[in-house]
Amino acid sequence: ANAAGGGGGGAAPVYWGLGGGAAVPDALDWRKSGAVTKVKDQGSCGACWSFSATGAMEGINKIKTGSLVSLSEQELIDCDRSYNSGCGGGLMDYAYKFVIKNGGIDTEEDYPYREADGTCNKNKLKKRVVTIDGYTDVPSNKEDLLLQAVAQQPVSVGICGSARAFQLYYQGIFDGPCPTSLDHAVLIVGYGSEGGKDYWIVKNSWGESWGMKGYMHMHRNTGDSKGVCGINMMASFPTKTSPNPPPSPGPVCCKDNRYCCPHDYPVCDTGRGQCLKASGNFSAIEGI
Repeated sequence: ANAAGGGGGGAAPVYWGLGGGAAVPDALDWRKSGAVTKVKDQGSCGACWSFSATGAMEGINKIKTGSLVSLSEQELIDCDRSYNSGCGGGLMDYAYKFVIKNGGIDTEEDYPYREADGTCNKNKLKKRVVTIDGYTDVPSNKEDLLLQAVAQQPVSVGICGSARAFQLYYQGIFDGPCPTSLDHAVLIVGYGSEGGKDYWIVKNSWGESWGMKGYMHMHRNTGDSKGVCGINMMASFPTKTSPNPPPSPGPVCCKDNRYCCPHDYPVCDTGRGQCLKASGNFSAIEGI
């Protein structure tokens, strides 16, 4: 079935940005392609925007490189401070801009989530494991274009997540009631139909105990251009054309096994708490 606002006369919608010609599949689930990491839990920190952004970047990285790498929300929370506010909120597009400007983003494993605002770790900031090259905003309230975008990759969306019905959701196709004031961010990872109802597959960041193991099926093709909870209003996705950089050399660990030095300051002077270059320049020692 065509999405609301789709091509007239029963024409199949075409892929977003590819100039037409390719019809989108009737159903699609990026989890089946291995392009979605496990459901994460933001806890009491209001950084849903960072989880939505990492999810979209994880997806396009897997699609383009074949590797699924869980990426660091904490780096975005701590370091992306030009427009975003960490646990106080933010927008996915600003997160993409930050990653593009920084030349990449670190992994979840190396810069793990702490459920709180923190100081930016400048050394981790230099670990550019996954890169993106740009991002695209889906025109607001254009569900047919959103469908075409999701047919290409997982897509970040803003929604209203404060409705009681949304928060208490546990199964089935969610229909509301739900306002369209955007105060939460999630990731669309596919779409399908059941019993004559079309739905989006939505990945939330409230852990696996919420919804269907962390996911929701949200009604689409409702005839309301904004969509349930405003899901059609603010969608965007990162683009990737360049390969990821080669892995950076690892740190050199000192003989006491308590400290490590960066690869470019490989000489340990544990007595003075310094890491030295061969020439005698030093930087502060790093704890393991």
